[in-house]
Formats: sequence, C-alpha cells, structure tokens
Amino acid sequence: MSIQRRALLGAGLAAAALPFARLEAAAPMIGRGAPAWYRFRFGEYEVTVVSDGALPLGKAEDSFVGAAPGEVNAMMRSALLDPANALLEQNAVILNTGRHLILFDTGMGDSMGAASQMFGPTTGRLLRNMRAAGIEPAQIDLVVLSHAHCDHCWALVDAQGNRNFPNAQVAISEADLAYWTNDANIRGPAFMEPFIRGAQKNLAAYRDRMVMVRDGAEVVPGVTAISAPGHTVGHTIYAIASGPRVLVYTGDLAHHHILLLRRPLLEFAFDTDPKQSAQTRSRLLERFATDQPQLLSYHFPWPGLGNVVKEGQGYGWVPAPMDVTSLG
Repeated sequence: MSIQRRALLGAGLAAAALPFARLEAAAPMIGRGAPAWYRFRFGEYEVTVVSDGALPLGKAEDSFVGAAPGEVNAMMRSALLDPANALLEQNAVILNTGRHLILFDTGMGDSMGAASQMFGPTTGRLLRNMRAAGIEPAQIDLVVLSHAHCDHCWALVDAQGNRNFPNAQVAISEADLAYWTNDANIRGPAFMEPFIRGAQKNLAAYRDRMVMVRDGAEVVPGVTAISAPGHTVGHTIYAIASGPRVLVYTGDLAHHHILLLRRPLLEFAFDTDPKQSAQTRSRLLERFATDQPQLLSYHFPWPGLGNVVKEGQGYGWVPAPMDVTSLG
C-alpha cells in the first residue's frame, strides 16, 4: 500500500468517526450527456467545433509503428492512457465568416451502412450535433475537405445517396479526388476497397459543384490551403486568418497528441505514404512551434484547440482553455 493511499484511508477513517446528520437527496441518474459542440470567437469570425464522436483504434502499437518494442505502450502509459485502447476524437469545424458558412470535414456519417460503423457505433454524430448547435446542414455553403478518408467525407450524403448539404460546394485537392475515386487503387490493405467505394459514393453526389484547392491559394477570402501530403496524396490543411490572428485547421497532420508529437517521425498505419507523412508532420510541427498560430486538430482531445511547443526531441500539446462565456 502506498503512503498516499494510507494517508487517504487514514483521513477517511478519521472523518467517519465524526458525528453527522443523516442527509439523503437521492435522484435518478440522467443517463445521457450534453450535445458535443463548442463555440468561440476568432477575430471577426465565429467558430463552432462539432463532434462526430469518438473513434476507437484499438491497440496503439497496431496503428502507430516504427518505434522500439514497448515504446508506444510506454508513451501511452506515461500520459495515463490505455495502450490497448487508442481513442481519437473527431472535431469537425464550422466557420462563419459573415459571408460564408464553411464546414471543414464531415465525419463518418451513415452513407455506407454497416461499413460506416467500421470504427464502432460512437462515430457518425456530426449532423445531430450540428443541429443541437443551431446549425442546419442546408445552411452550409461550402464543405472543405482535408482529404477523402471515411472519417472526413462519408457524411456528404445519406444512405440513399442524397446530399446532406444540399446548398454546398465541396472543396478538395485534385490529387485526392483523383486517387480516392479510382478503382485502380483498390489494392494492398483490406480497408482500401471500402475507403474508395465510400469516397466514390459521397463525392459523386457533388461532381457538378466541386472546387479544386491549390497550395497557397485562398479557398474563400480568409481561408488558405496548405499542402500537407503523405497521409493521403493530396492531404491539405487550412490557415484561417482574421486580421493578425491565424488559426490552422490541421486535419490529419497528426492523429495523436502524445505519440505523434513526442515522436513525429513515427508512422501511422492508414497513411498512403508513411515516410512522406512523417516528414511533412515534422516540418510543419517545427513551423507551428516557432510561429505559434493557434491550431485546431481533427483528432486531438476535445475540442482539439491549442498550440504545439518544443519539448525535448519532439513537441508537446498545450490545449487552449475552453471559454464558455465569451458568446454568452
């Protein structure tokens, strides 16, 4: 028994010896949580982060590879995380610039039926959480995709193939659009076929309203595309500028706030080009640690807002405090 535990137990026994009045105020457990959305001001803009739900990966060492034996598990335990249950958030971003209402990535949705549940039933919650936040899908005029993986574009349409965002254009890199809709790329890992079939179904519904993003060019005023290839061939992140302030939506630049920041050159099992992805991640993390823009990461702990700082041979994640009064 540790000293701390003995001290705690001792304090508890001492308290138990004191006389107290019999007070009871039992209430039934509610059994449900609050809708998962968070809203804040960013310069002249309003940003709403909407959760698509938690995405469980299973054993961390199965998805994050290239470390010495036991190293991934040790890093997880050092952060008080379960190595057998690597859990990613899905933090979709809705940006209101006053001229446009822009959704960055869509989550898993239910467009592919059972395939949409490949990461479990905790995903696919974007639309209900949007509505809880007071935003209707029909209000979105632009969906900006970081890439065409299932957890980023499969809620573009419903199970019948109808557009979930009937008034929106869809912005994506030409390289990702070509790659993830091409049958010739159904090879290698087993997940490739459902990934491509899902991208084909979801993107085809918007084929007449596509916007091709280009590295360094504005998608709309205030939103600039930054090429970040490796995770997919056309993976793109986005800088959102309002006056002197910059917020970077980092998509899947780094999937885990511990593993891929402390060790940015580790590889991720779902990367199209793991080595290129690691080099891209390392280069951009160094830039962000130096320039200190605020970051919003799709997969970091809710709501994914914070900064990276230099920490030893890698980087650390400093989450931003949540402000629940600024728009109250």
